[in-house]
Amino acid sequence: MKNIRNFCIIAHIDHGKSTLADRLLDLTHTIGERDKKEQVLDSMDLERERGITIKSHAIQMVYKTDDGVDYLFNLIDTPGHVDFSYEVSRSIAACEGALLIVDATQGIQAQTISNLYLAIDHNLEIIPVLNKMDLEAAMPEDVKDQIVDLIGCDRDDIIETSGKTGFGVERILEAIVERVPAPSGDPKAPLQALIFDSVYNSYRGIIAYFRIFNGTIRKNDFVKFVATGREYNADEIGVLCMGLQPRETMEAGDVGYIISGIKSSKEVKVGDTITHVDNPCGEMISGFENVKPMVFAGIYPVDADDYEELRNSMEKLQLNDASLTFEPESSAALGFGFRCGFLGLLHMEIVQERLDREFDMDVITTVPNVNYKAYTTKGEVIDVHNPSGMPGPNILEHVEEPMIQAHIISKSEYVGAIMNLCIDRRGELQNQVYLTSDRVEVSFMLPLAEIVFDFYDKLKSISRGYASFDYHITGYQPAKLVRLDILLNGEPVDALSTLIHHDNAYTFGRRMCEKLRELIPRQQFDVAIQAAIGAKIIARETVKALRKDVTAKCYGGDISRKRKLLEKQKKGKKRMRQVGNVEVPQSAFLAVLKLDS
Repeated sequence: MKNIRNFCIIAHIDHGKSTLADRLLDLTHTIGERDKKEQVLDSMDLERERGITIKSHAIQMVYKTDDGVDYLFNLIDTPGHVDFSYEVSRSIAACEGALLIVDATQGIQAQTISNLYLAIDHNLEIIPVLNKMDLEAAMPEDVKDQIVDLIGCDRDDIIETSGKTGFGVERILEAIVERVPAPSGDPKAPLQALIFDSVYNSYRGIIAYFRIFNGTIRKNDFVKFVATGREYNADEIGVLCMGLQPRETMEAGDVGYIISGIKSSKEVKVGDTITHVDNPCGEMISGFENVKPMVFAGIYPVDADDYEELRNSMEKLQLNDASLTFEPESSAALGFGFRCGFLGLLHMEIVQERLDREFDMDVITTVPNVNYKAYTTKGEVIDVHNPSGMPGPNILEHVEEPMIQAHIISKSEYVGAIMNLCIDRRGELQNQVYLTSDRVEVSFMLPLAEIVFDFYDKLKSISRGYASFDYHITGYQPAKLVRLDILLNGEPVDALSTLIHHDNAYTFGRRMCEKLRELIPRQQFDVAIQAAIGAKIIARETVKALRKDVTAKCYGGDISRKRKLLEKQKKGKKRMRQVGNVEVPQSAFLAVLKLDS
C-alpha cells in the first residue's frame, strides 16, 4: 500500500487539465504509440467537440522512480465547468491528493476556488501546478502571488509546467510520490469500498467503479451493496487502465471496477458502500452528498409511442450521469414524458445531446425553471417544479424562491458592466475584493431563476470572455411571482408556461409573443398568440392567415359582389379556425431560452 498514490486533477474549465493528463500518461508509458491522440481521457465525442470534460475518468499508471521503485498511480480526471461539480465531488471523495492546475495566462478563476474548497474539506494534499508556461502571454510571477494568497503555500512548492510541450511534467510525478500520502486502511479489516461512478455496458450489464478503503476483495466473493441491500457475486474485479484489466484480488487503497451481472440501474447507487455478506463492515463510508438538482425541465418524446424507449434511455444515461434525476409527468400539449432535474443549463443541453446521439431519441424540452416553495393559507408547503403545480391565487399565501451566492472574478475594467447585469437580474451586491490591481472578485446575492436562462452567456459577452462565474445555493426568500401562460387561439400551451417575477412579466410576455409569431408557421386562418396572467391578457400578436385573393375575378362591376365573396371567405376561415389546431414546432420551445438572440 505504501507505493499507491490516489489523486485527482482539479481546475477551472479550459485550464489544460486533459492535456496535462495526456502528458502524465505518456511519461508513465500507460498509453501505446498507436493509441495516442489529444485528450485521450475525454472518450465522448461531445467532450472532444466542445473541448470540455463532462465525466470524470479513472485510469491507473505505473511510475518507476530513478532508484527503480515502482509506484502505482490512480488518476481521476475531473470536469471544470460549474454544472459538473458533482462529478468533481465524487472524484475527491476517492482520493488523498489533488493537482490544482492554474492557467499561467488567466490566473485563478471562480471554479478553481470552488473545487479547491471541496478538496480542502476532504483534507486532500494540494499540489499547485502552473500550466501553459510555454505561451508568450504567461504571467508566472503574478499568478504565483495569487496561488500563494489563496492556499498559503511556499512559492517553491508551485510547479511550472506546460501540458503541450511536456515541460515540468516529470516534476509533477516526483511531487505526487513525495507529497501525496499513501492510502491508509487495513487489508485484514472487513471490506469497505466506495462506489464513485458506474457505466452501462449492453453486454455485461452495469460496471461499478470503486475505491477500497478497508479490507480485501477476491474474484467470485459474495458482496453486498449497503444502501440498496442487494447481494451479488463478484463475477469479475480489476483495475482501470486504458481498458478493463481483470485481477484475482484487490485490497485497501486500490481503485478498480466490479462486474456482477447487474441489469437494473436502480440497484447501483453512486456513493454506496460495498462490503462482504458474511463479514460486513460496521458502517457506510460517509462524506458523500446526494445531488440536488437546480434546474427543472420537461423532456417528452416527439412520438408518443417512444415513451417506454425514452424511459430506458434515461435510466441508462443516469448510470453514466448520476446527477440527472427524473420522474414521470404528463402535459396536455405534449402527452407523457418526464420532469427532469439538472445541475444547470449546460448540463441540460448535454443530456439532450446525449439522448440524441447515444440513444437516437428525438425529444422536446420544455422551458426550464427552478424549484419554488409555495405556502398555502392552510399552512401547507408545496414544492413547485412545474408552473402547472402552482396553487391557485385563492389559496396561495406566498411563494419563496431559491437564492444563490454568486462569485464573479473578472478584470477590473468590466466591473461596472457586470454590476449592471447583476442588478438588472434583481441581484444585491455583497462584497467586492481586489485580488490584484486589475483583477476583482465580486459577490452577489441573486435569485437562481434569474441565472437559469442566459446569464452565463451575457456575462461572457460583456467581459469579452474574461469573467469566470461560480455559485452555491444559500436558501429561500419570499418573492412576488406570477404564472405567465401562453395562449394559442385561446388555448393555453402548458409547455410554454413559466413562473416569473411580477416586474418582468410584461416585457417577457411581449418578447415571447413576438418570438412565437416568427416561429409558428402560417395557417389557413389567423392564429392569436397571447400572454396572460390569470384572466388578464398582457400581450398579443397575430400570425396572419395565408389568403387566396378571391376577388381577383371581379373586374369593375358593383362593390357588393366583392363584399359577398369576402364575407364567404371570412365564414370559411372562422369555421376552419374552430376545427383547426396549431402545431408548435420544437424551435419555439428552444427559442424561449434564446429570447435575446
